[in-house]
Amino acid sequence: MSQREVNAITGRLSLRAPQAESLKRLAAALEASPLMLKHDRDDAELADVLKVLQGEFATLQDFERAFPSLCFALATGVGKTRLMGAFISYLYAAHGIKHFFVLAPNLTIYDKLIGDFTPNTPKYVFKGVAEFAAYPPEIITGDNYEERAQALGDLLSPVTINIFNIAKITSEVRGGKAPRIKRLSEYIGESYFDYLAGLPDLVLLMDESHRYRATAGLRAINDLKPLLGLELTATPFVETTKGPVPFKNVVMDYPLARAMEDGFVKEPAVVTQRNFDAKNMPPEEVERVKLQDGVRMHEATKVELKTYARSNGVKEVKPFMLVIARDTTHAAALLAQLQSESFFAGRYRNKVIQVDSSKTGAEEEEMVRKLLAVESVNEPTEIVIHVNMLKEGWDVTNLYTIVPLRAANARTLVEQSIGRGLRLPYGRRTGVDAVDRLSIIAHDRFQEIIDDANKADSPIKLKTLILDVPDAGDDRPQSVTVAPNLSVALGLAVSTTPQPDHGAPVTAPVFTTERERQAAAVVMEVLASYEVKTQDAPTRQAFLVPELQARIAEAVREKLPPAQADLPLGEDAAPELDLASVVRRAVDVVVKQTIDIPRIAVVPKGVVTSGFKPFTLDLSGLHLQPKDRSLVGQNLRDHKQFTFTAQPGVVERRLEDYIVHTLIDRDDIDYVTQSSLLYDLAGQMVNHLRSYLSDENEVRNVLDLDRQLIADNIYAQMQAHFYESATEYAVEVRRGFTALKEPTYSVGAGQAVRDFRDTPEDLSRIKQMVFGGFNHCLYPLQKFDSDTERKFAVLLERDSDKWLKPAKGQFQMFYKLGVEQPEYVPDFVAETAQYLLMVETKARNELGSDEVKAKAQAGALWCKHASEHAKTTGAKPWKYLLVPHDTVTADKRLTDFLSFAESPR
Repeated sequence: MSQREVNAITGRLSLRAPQAESLKRLAAALEASPLMLKHDRDDAELADVLKVLQGEFATLQDFERAFPSLCFALATGVGKTRLMGAFISYLYAAHGIKHFFVLAPNLTIYDKLIGDFTPNTPKYVFKGVAEFAAYPPEIITGDNYEERAQALGDLLSPVTINIFNIAKITSEVRGGKAPRIKRLSEYIGESYFDYLAGLPDLVLLMDESHRYRATAGLRAINDLKPLLGLELTATPFVETTKGPVPFKNVVMDYPLARAMEDGFVKEPAVVTQRNFDAKNMPPEEVERVKLQDGVRMHEATKVELKTYARSNGVKEVKPFMLVIARDTTHAAALLAQLQSESFFAGRYRNKVIQVDSSKTGAEEEEMVRKLLAVESVNEPTEIVIHVNMLKEGWDVTNLYTIVPLRAANARTLVEQSIGRGLRLPYGRRTGVDAVDRLSIIAHDRFQEIIDDANKADSPIKLKTLILDVPDAGDDRPQSVTVAPNLSVALGLAVSTTPQPDHGAPVTAPVFTTERERQAAAVVMEVLASYEVKTQDAPTRQAFLVPELQARIAEAVREKLPPAQADLPLGEDAAPELDLASVVRRAVDVVVKQTIDIPRIAVVPKGVVTSGFKPFTLDLSGLHLQPKDRSLVGQNLRDHKQFTFTAQPGVVERRLEDYIVHTLIDRDDIDYVTQSSLLYDLAGQMVNHLRSYLSDENEVRNVLDLDRQLIADNIYAQMQAHFYESATEYAVEVRRGFTALKEPTYSVGAGQAVRDFRDTPEDLSRIKQMVFGGFNHCLYPLQKFDSDTERKFAVLLERDSDKWLKPAKGQFQMFYKLGVEQPEYVPDFVAETAQYLLMVETKARNELGSDEVKAKAQAGALWCKHASEHAKTTGAKPWKYLLVPHDTVTADKRLTDFLSFAESPR
């Protein structure tokens, strides 16, 4: 297998785990059967290829085409287009393939693919691929292939990618003529179709490949005679009158359930009103209530998204609501209703678009323009009504609320609804439910959808464990707490930690008798008490001073229980304990088996003032609506329920008090000094609500039921106007050293400990692996987040005196990210003859991110203060290193990385 190319492309394109696994499977297939890349294979050779690959992939039964074709079934939202870019990059880099044909099922996907394969576009699939940096692939489309045919022999690009809509090669035209692509071209002496079919290295990539199983599409694709076919789809089956027929050529299956579980897509949830009884309502009333509740969810989600963006300093996401109509007549009626004055006082006038086949000409162009721009925060559309036009390829990340008004069974309703709204706006889950959730308003179908989702064959629950199949016995994860080597070295703990077959030799413990171990345990208690006695022991090196050892021995003597007095005296009696020797030997081990990590705090001195400066709230887009019933929702995957609105609370005398009384619950808001500002901000919000709600009762309803949501939004905006000042700041070293934490790892029962020097075969699973065999690490086991970390550990073993991967809480160091202050846990701490090093390894394309820069600032500042403390104690200075991942190679020395030392800004 071309593992080097696979690893390089996985890293450069930052592939997600299922994408990386798909690329690895393609490489494995080509390695197993080189005949796959042979031009002009005969039928016998094709049969041989199938037989070999059937042994490689248990799910592969047949190619289902006249050439080897492999299907990669990845759930919507995981990233099939980026995977296509990875496939092309790999096939060119590892096998020299230069010609590709990308097939789209419709014009929407066709246009999207052209955009994603075009350089300098937001989602360019080859960003970071060195081979295409100077000369990107030449893109030939169904619209320009006739002009490009003139330059086919003069292309500077190393790779040519043809992007066509399937209709371009299957459609017949009037008069029985062949499609234009099959007509003779005077520039190349044959049709462009025949030119492509004659290429010896044409690889076909089929997006949404379930759309190419009809007779015409199948025949046209076979006529292209590609070397290899790569199919991508989220639905690896063909619908027939007898039910779905699964593909027989699937080699990678990553279903929706896995994508939801791994956090790559939104969490779909079905929502209804509590105690709602649709049977006792006319259908038009049910529809009205669903639309109103959909808007309530939409408006609340809008506020949550604004709050999250402001709180975390990220781009703002404008959500929209999707209404699924029965037909074009129903859609037109809905459009009129949603834009009328009777629907939330006309708030959605000019904010609703109808998307269906009733539009033609200029109206259709305007509809498409608005639909394609719906993700933009500057585009006014907030509600989209559609009738069966939003198919595959309409990729948006800001669909948050769906109101289905079309009759369908529960399975179809859910599958068709969530397919367009699963993508996450920030590319990952945020941990905020409202930001990570897709809500389906289904008052009249709530229980039916819940029951269907609970069925064994539900797509929400269905799990096919083809990716990352665990080893035998690896299906019972257990939690393991790893003690530092110090306890075992002293004899206070027995090592039960498994090691690799060729691991580091086990050193005999210093203390072997029960009485010595008892004394050593008390020594450790006394040494721990010196953490806060920075004057007596600024570092552990102070323990080597004989005078301090004598004081420690005296303290141990007072704490040590007396020896058993009933033992007979005689020649076999145990010798009297030499306590001074125990202290001296224990201290020697402690100094060798620890790294001094001080506890540092920066505290203000003198007069300290803080608060919030006055400002004008940004209330654009906030249009919360009154509520008459609670909404209840349930996640379809994990059955977690949530209530949308709170019960009415205390009736406040002043409307502003609903907000002020909620805000002052925050620890950093002092009512005494900030009351004027708080009432000013609350007054701005009350006036905003009065501007669009009809009376005071509606304003009070919103303030009462949404008080927390409103307060959160105001608080997020207040953070940008926070100030704190002091006459001076002081750095306090509150502990000269701290005991090593005991990290806890989750590992599979019976999982073998791997030698840290050995490169894992499956790098995508490295976070699940446990490594050992260390000589200089202060722990017997370590886990790594990436292979870069493992490689850096190899360098540390070779060049440092001792090192560790610190556990959470070891430094108690925090960095500022938006209004949050998460704890920073660096990747490594190491000690050399000259320095103490704090090291962070990062992918080069992440070095400029706000989070990495904030961590680096916190780490560099900590090291600066620690070094200043070290000058006063004669200890070694600290340096903070931010190391790009691609510089971690075996030829480097640890000192080479000092060039990456960061200084605080």
